[in-house]
Amino acid sequence: MTNNTATALQEIQENQFRALETLVSTVDEIRTQANVLLDEDTRGKKGQFMTPASAGGILAGMFRDLNGELNVLDAGAGVGSLTTALVDRALNGFQPTAINANAWELEDVLVENLNRSLELCQEASNESQVAFGSQVNQVDFIQNAVELLKARENGEETPTFNKAILNPPYLKISTKSNERELLRSVGVETGNLYSCFVTLALMLLDDGGELVAITPRSFCNGPYFNDFRRVLLDNNNLSKLHIFESRTRAFKGDKVLQENVIFHIVKGEAQNQVEITSSTCADDPAPIVRMTNFDEVVNPNNPDRFIHIVTNDEQAEIATRIGGMPCSLEDLGIQASTGKVVDFRTKANLRHDPEEGTVPLIYPMHFNNCMIEYPVESKKKPNAIALNDETIKQMVPNGTYVLTKRLTSKEEARRIVAGLYMADLADVEVVGFENKTNYFHADGQPLEMDFAKGLWVYLNSNIVDQYFRQFNGHTQVNATDLRTLRYPTREQLIAVGQQVQEFNQELFDGLVENL
Repeated sequence: MTNNTATALQEIQENQFRALETLVSTVDEIRTQANVLLDEDTRGKKGQFMTPASAGGILAGMFRDLNGELNVLDAGAGVGSLTTALVDRALNGFQPTAINANAWELEDVLVENLNRSLELCQEASNESQVAFGSQVNQVDFIQNAVELLKARENGEETPTFNKAILNPPYLKISTKSNERELLRSVGVETGNLYSCFVTLALMLLDDGGELVAITPRSFCNGPYFNDFRRVLLDNNNLSKLHIFESRTRAFKGDKVLQENVIFHIVKGEAQNQVEITSSTCADDPAPIVRMTNFDEVVNPNNPDRFIHIVTNDEQAEIATRIGGMPCSLEDLGIQASTGKVVDFRTKANLRHDPEEGTVPLIYPMHFNNCMIEYPVESKKKPNAIALNDETIKQMVPNGTYVLTKRLTSKEEARRIVAGLYMADLADVEVVGFENKTNYFHADGQPLEMDFAKGLWVYLNSNIVDQYFRQFNGHTQVNATDLRTLRYPTREQLIAVGQQVQEFNQELFDGLVENL
């Protein structure tokens, strides 16, 4: 062998894996550059939040088996960060025989960069002597996926997928939207683009195929995602969950305020234990990993199948204690409802200050240290509503009620904020509760005082708030959530209520601790 030949061979060997070594970092640079080119005014409206390399590594790391032929589905692919992360892990840690990347993306500037990323994936695959093919679909994924599913039903040959990796767009869609109609045509009802994307990807996946997605946590509870949870949990294995302690750290550099969760599902596989990981951010060097039984994640007694994400043994004990409380609201003979008065629909009847012919209209602004203060000075919201034939149906009899805020800011210490409303706040026969509050009542009537106080104490306890956060990943507290909670007995609540006169967090926590 001549010296020139030996030198050339050495250079080939040194450069053999250069494309693979730089693959992820190069595509992350492409993502950063493409981010600047997106229209900042429309990004939020389109739900465009691209995955940084650190988060992409977590998603790709969840796949169990990347051997053999990989037919990858990446919908809402952006610049291809997730497909790149999957290719990188497959080439470095497994023995794929072929990789076929199928990406969907509509945005022109992203498609241009997506093609660049896939070219880099092909170079890295070629170096590793793995066949690589790619298909960029610049079409609407929801419409295209529904077309593929219907073609399959008709016996037509369509592409198959055994791996799906997704960071879908985050955007609510109306009940009359084209997207909702398309989903209904394949038997699914859901109200957010991310749940549409995940649903269709899962439906397109082969049995035994793996799906990994990063989405908001909002699907874990609430009636709007009942059908989506059915799709996820029926005849599939919810294998892994990963949450971030900070709501802003999964997408550094983007203004994402949702609490995110990454989940791994194996289609058509029997449910097994669930691996739950918690980290401060995507590049946390020491995440907490915990294995748990599925019935701790989805309580078998909850018909709505809320998903509880319990990250440590202390939280598991809280789940056991509060989830094991003996009573439902039905057992207690009471109900939780959303305030009946929708203020913008009755503007002509609103009054800034109480006056003759009006009654109190209670808003979240009237909550003060977990009591209801009335009236309050406000430049934005009224204190009263005119009582007339139009508004009387929206009122409830004056008396003792427990109210909760439906929306809390992310800065508030507790997600559940309960206020005690008492009849002596105003000399009236009826009162109005605005739609941004929930209220507890007994078939439309007020609650008995000591019982109401006990319920007020229970809802304001830190342990109930921590339990609630296990399945509620956003700042809303809906009446459905309150109906799902478990409660002490009526006798226990009355006994607690007899021991309190005013709000005292330490006392409240101690009383609930002793239940």
